[in-house]
Amino acid sequence: MSRIDVHHHLVAPQYIQELRDLGTLTPHLASIMNEKDAIADMDKAGVSLAVNSATLPEGIEGAARVKFARENNEYMTRLVGDYPGRFGTFASLPLPDVDATLKEIAYAYDVLKVDGVHLITSYGDHWLGDKVFAPVFDELNRRKAVIYTHPHGPCCTQNILKDIDIRDSSIEYGTDTTRALVNLLFGGTLHRCPDIKIIFSHGGGTMPFLVERFIRMEKIARYAPLMPNGFVAEARKFFYDTAQVLHGSPLLALKHLIPLQQICYGTDYPWRYSDECVNGLIKSGAFTTEELRAIDNNAAPLLPRFAAR
Repeated sequence: MSRIDVHHHLVAPQYIQELRDLGTLTPHLASIMNEKDAIADMDKAGVSLAVNSATLPEGIEGAARVKFARENNEYMTRLVGDYPGRFGTFASLPLPDVDATLKEIAYAYDVLKVDGVHLITSYGDHWLGDKVFAPVFDELNRRKAVIYTHPHGPCCTQNILKDIDIRDSSIEYGTDTTRALVNLLFGGTLHRCPDIKIIFSHGGGTMPFLVERFIRMEKIARYAPLMPNGFVAEARKFFYDTAQVLHGSPLLALKHLIPLQQICYGTDYPWRYSDECVNGLIKSGAFTTEELRAIDNNAAPLLPRFAAR
């Protein structure tokens, strides 16, 4: 049996201390964010392949972000060679710098031969789908790219709930996923770029719960030409991972809306563990044993270079 994890984080060793200093990694997370501990975790749950993406905190900006992307992409590529069949790579891109991002796309695909790219749902006050990123999406569409997206807490929502201690990941990550998804569709990027394939993290965030509102939006005259078959038909073209969605309520909502073949196994390692995620999916009661087996491998068509292994 094989199991593919599309939501798996590592970072080049030279950045571990910096991520600790920024508060992104606790001492424990820093201690297990390496390939050997990652493979040990994968083996406990039968994960045959994990596609790595580098954690990207807000504290790394400008030229430092360009350097971070390149060094992490080269590190992830080394892992692919050092551990054949165990790791894939979603390349980091130094957005919001569009010119640097176009250069990194060329290097990542033409030299490193990556499996796809990794984008954050928003950069500053620009979300995926904003016109400022049009050249990037046009190039990714030309390459028929797989795009793995990961949310974060945008600037506009920081410290809203002032009386309680709550991380952005608890609320804002799911909401920012939805903002990006809706902006990509209603802003016309996906209509213009039909050849990209997008994976949304965390079961699509809050989108399955807000879908009726988007169905109403699709009827507005300016949006109707962008999705002639409706919002749901467009949302069903995306892939969605199961990381951090280990409860029956969100999983059943996702299952009701999205075809099973578009739902992929994900862990969010090292923040969650592989066996925890496998057992959580079983305990949720949202899927049959046969459906869970399908979810384990639904990402395979997105990763053709591993098909022959």
